[in-house]
Amino acid sequence: MPKVSILLPTYNAADTLNESLSSLSAQSFTDFEIILVDDGSTDGTHLLLDRWKEREPRLEVFCRAHEGIVGALQNGLAECKGDYVARMDADDLADPERLALQVSYLDNHPEVDLVSCRVTAFPPEAVRGGIKIYIDWLNGLMTHEQISREIFVESPLPHPSVMFRRETVIHVGGYEDHGWPEDYDLWLRMYLAGARFAKVPETLVAWRESAGRLTRADSRYSLENFLRAKAHYLVQGPTKGRDGVVIWGAGMMGRRLSKHLMRAGAGVDAFVDIDPKKIGRTRRGRPIIAPDDLLNRLERFRSPVVLAAVGARGARELIRKRLNFFGLIEGVDWWSVA
Repeated sequence: MPKVSILLPTYNAADTLNESLSSLSAQSFTDFEIILVDDGSTDGTHLLLDRWKEREPRLEVFCRAHEGIVGALQNGLAECKGDYVARMDADDLADPERLALQVSYLDNHPEVDLVSCRVTAFPPEAVRGGIKIYIDWLNGLMTHEQISREIFVESPLPHPSVMFRRETVIHVGGYEDHGWPEDYDLWLRMYLAGARFAKVPETLVAWRESAGRLTRADSRYSLENFLRAKAHYLVQGPTKGRDGVVIWGAGMMGRRLSKHLMRAGAGVDAFVDIDPKKIGRTRRGRPIIAPDDLLNRLERFRSPVVLAAVGARGARELIRKRLNFFGLIEGVDWWSVA
């Protein structure tokens, strides 16, 4: 059995797949198989794969009718034989040392279930300001504690950068389709199940930016669907058993998240905001209070929780300082969710 299975779904990727497979074939660590699931490509991917099967004996190709990324991932995961599964996308590139460094990390840290790495984006002309900010944030979250602290902010683990223990992911159900990002869904289920995450410090994956990338083209990766995912798992985790939920942020993000939380069964009690024009008013029938009134509000409850939901740049750190000053413990009394 191979030590590592590389799980690579593809759909109409003839323009980029050759580069991705070349980067895998050049890995310094050689004990792997490539489980490639072709999700009904119609562009010429088949011809490319026929040529690759002749030159790369570790490549196994599974063809299916086009149904979408989640089914392709789940079908591919069922075919993986390695103890470790490394994800890869058909348009990204892996550093030659990627597998070696991640295998070594998991071998030497049996308590860790998933290891990622730092990433970069290319080509430069396609990398916009938003993705640069996101990658800077991603690359700053290295330890389990850092990743877990901000797991409800956004997906802290780039999907094509991860290597995980196959049995751990199978245990939590593998990939599931809820209409929101399948990778973020998996990370949140793993987090709630007590899995541990880490990253190696090297930059080992180059993320290709393009207008056709699923994260831009597929509605499951929209902000609204990210909020649905957050609310679904916040109710199963941080807000479970809480008798008072206070959302810090009465603006767009807090308003939209509160809608999904209420639909999911969380009883939102109040909003906090610094805007004097909002303080004293209501949002979804709940009062908007000033930060200085927060502790008095929380004293009404036996087990309250605060969710910081302000998406403006720099706001998260300012709110963190204020809540720390109040003596509230992040990950216990409050979570960042934006």
